[in-house]
Amino acid sequence: MNKALIAIDRSKSFRVYLTISTDLVREAAKIHDTTPLASAGLGRVLTAAGLMGIMLKDEDNKLTLHFKGDGPARQILATAYGDGRVKGYISNPYVDLPLNDQGKLDVGGSLGVGDLTVIKDLGLKEPYTGTIALVDGEIADDLTAYFYISEQQNSSVALGVKVERDLSIGAAGGMIIQMLPDAQEGAVDALEKMIGAMPPLTTLISGLSGSFDPEIDRPAEAASADDSGQLAGKTLQADAENREASERLAALLQEIFKDVPEEYQPEILAEREIRWECDCSRERIESALLTIGRRDLTEIIEEDGEAELQCQFCCKKYHFNKDELVEILDRMG
Repeated sequence: MNKALIAIDRSKSFRVYLTISTDLVREAAKIHDTTPLASAGLGRVLTAAGLMGIMLKDEDNKLTLHFKGDGPARQILATAYGDGRVKGYISNPYVDLPLNDQGKLDVGGSLGVGDLTVIKDLGLKEPYTGTIALVDGEIADDLTAYFYISEQQNSSVALGVKVERDLSIGAAGGMIIQMLPDAQEGAVDALEKMIGAMPPLTTLISGLSGSFDPEIDRPAEAASADDSGQLAGKTLQADAENREASERLAALLQEIFKDVPEEYQPEILAEREIRWECDCSRERIESALLTIGRRDLTEIIEEDGEAELQCQFCCKKYHFNKDELVEILDRMG
């Protein structure tokens, strides 16, 4: 379960958005069968999108982050909604490069030179679109620059994905700190000192002591095997997982800000859930077929007699036989 929190410090100088997104990144890595480098890039973008999604006003508001460059990864895209749904993909999930000069996965090198585009669909006549040149392609610095250049918002962004030796996702998370109007100078100084001394976010997440083990602490189910007993057991387990996620996130917030003066300590305002969810459907794929034009669709019918399309986000495949393609062609008019 991926939880995110929103907090504000006691002096009302800054707001914090924080998440542990390990499960989200694991799901994406599994779906797209990513290399460690692709997992790091896609995981960072998904995490950032999830945090920026909970900044949206309404649940059906939508935000898209699109990183596009001339490197071998080509592009990374993630879409998030105000209700916590997140989905995304990387154009080249098999990208692989040597470690960078710091001995880290070279996400910046995989993207190369390019642009970051942020699209916000807030239910207005036209979506808001902001584009900046990539700073270094490492995602966090690019988003920090985006907030400053396009939204005139002083922010600090931290993102991390830890890939284990067995290629599994060991930890993932993100934090966005945004200064509020009339922020106290002392708060700015305290944050600069904290950020300068802060270890990698994934190190802090990995160091959290988690007490919940689904195999050890599984809530006892009813002795009988009836549906009501199984449902009660599953509900209790879900509640336990929910509490564990909240406790871990609160502990992470406390660990990050442990050396910050008392007057600038953040207090939690709200919690949100961030989850992987793709809303693709057969109807949407049909709509995509309608856009390719009569000539191209006729060619597919005559040469192949069928078509198979795959969702870029969740990799689900949709098959259309010849009769179904002819029906779609007829609808083109």
